[in-house]
Amino acid sequence: MDAIYRVEGHRVTTSPNAAGPWDPSMQHGSAPAALAVWAAEAIPTAVPMRIARVTIDLMRPVPVAPLTLESEVLREGRKIQLCAIRLRAGNVVVVSAHVLKIKTQALQLPSETGDIAVELPGPDQARQEQPSFSSSAFVTGVSMRAARGRFGVPGPGAIWYRADRPLVEGAAVSQAMRAVVAADFCNGTSAVLDFEQWTFLNADLTVSMAREPVGDWMLLDAESWIGPDGAGLAMARLADVRGYFGRAVQSLVIEKR
Repeated sequence: MDAIYRVEGHRVTTSPNAAGPWDPSMQHGSAPAALAVWAAEAIPTAVPMRIARVTIDLMRPVPVAPLTLESEVLREGRKIQLCAIRLRAGNVVVVSAHVLKIKTQALQLPSETGDIAVELPGPDQARQEQPSFSSSAFVTGVSMRAARGRFGVPGPGAIWYRADRPLVEGAAVSQAMRAVVAADFCNGTSAVLDFEQWTFLNADLTVSMAREPVGDWMLLDAESWIGPDGAGLAMARLADVRGYFGRAVQSLVIEKR
């Protein structure tokens, strides 16, 4: 199975390609985040809508193992739809996600409300980046181009990401899925601590989008703040080749290796 997941009804088969850098038996956070978005997008709406916000709570480490997928509409309105997506490993909820969709409509807006351009090298001009120290099965299916800084090197960074491997078998990778795949790399894009000496896993991920992104490449223009008591925060402005379109935030759990 080349794709990360095969979904058959509520049953989810997980490929070994879902594995992340912290533990080979644990999924990279981008994988279940993308699956939750796929499940939310599959829920029909009465009028055209798109995803405006995704909140992923990683309740427990997500194993590279079969999962059960549950979807629920919490609020159905004329202008919004709020969905709940849960992933279970056995009887244990490992991911709880809430996805907000907003009605799409054509608006005549003032010119000053247009996209803010990215004043950094685009994906074709940026440096190829594939750090060996944080290699994992999932990361091998993601291309990186560094516009500023280096992946995993302490300091703010700006890196373009492209999901190259299919995420759900038989389904195209949607633009919202591409955005959340990139967004979960916030903590590596703007590392503050040495990857070899510290772990800084994210316990959650929130992505908010002012518009639907375009193209295959997503930019994280990121920075991290580390507190003195085991918690931290990784944040990024999200952009595509048209300009900035969203924000991503992760809560970090800091531990010495």
